Amino acid sequence: MEQVRKLLDKISVEQIKIELLNTAYGNANTLLARLDPRTLFIWYLFFGIAPWFIHQEPVLLGMFVFMVITTVMSRISPLIIAILCMGLLSQAGYMLVASWFFGGNWDTIMPLAVLTLKLSVISLASVTAFCAMDPEKLSDGLLKVGAPAKVSFGIAYGYRMLPNLLDEYHHIFLSFRLRGKAPEKHGILYWRSVIYFVKIAVLSFYPLLLSMAKRARTTVEALETKGFSYAGYDAEVRRIKLAHLRMQGRDYLFLAVSALYVVLLFSLT
Repeated sequence: MEQVRKLLDKISVEQIKIELLNTAYGNANTLLARLDPRTLFIWYLFFGIAPWFIHQEPVLLGMFVFMVITTVMSRISPLIIAILCMGLLSQAGYMLVASWFFGGNWDTIMPLAVLTLKLSVISLASVTAFCAMDPEKLSDGLLKVGAPAKVSFGIAYGYRMLPNLLDEYHHIFLSFRLRGKAPEKHGILYWRSVIYFVKIAVLSFYPLLLSMAKRARTTVEALETKGFSYAGYDAEVRRIKLAHLRMQGRDYLFLAVSALYVVLLFSLT
């Protein structure tokens, strides 16, 4: 019981909110966080797309090891890693069971394992690249490569609002529980309680949507009052805003080491 209580403390709403904030803003001192966002974009474009066209198992395994190293260097939140592992394991387990019960053999399981390995490389590359950039850095990087100002701002705004929305959803959920009546009997396998909590979870989204609409309208009005639409597309404003972005020696070194590692993997196979 004590272990269950400790586990519940770790997955509380407050802890999840802290983990989200740490993921967005708590990795500024890592090596990858000091790189220019364009460097991370280039790096991610390769490791996020190339694995689909690579079929050599040793190369994919070597890329997976490299992604694990970069993920550790980025100090990714354990919550994000746990969610990623659960998704990959559930997908791999589903495909394994399906192939096993429908006449599959080792020749069927091996391609599924390779597909899971490809997804692991791409997922770890995504987590590493985007967790290494805080919302402002990601927004500035998108502006620098030519993305519309509204798109870059929307991503940064989403980062900032997600913990608040999670906290507000939790309060709405608790208010429904406070005003409602829980089932007096749980039923077999707690099916009555499960249905009760699922119903509350769905109903809690409606007040949250209204609150999100009000927040978005207030934000839009405040931004337009300050001239956001004009400033976002003015060349001089963009130049001043993005003047701090410069690709330095460490950026080129990181790309060179990554490219050299991939070339070495292909040469060894």
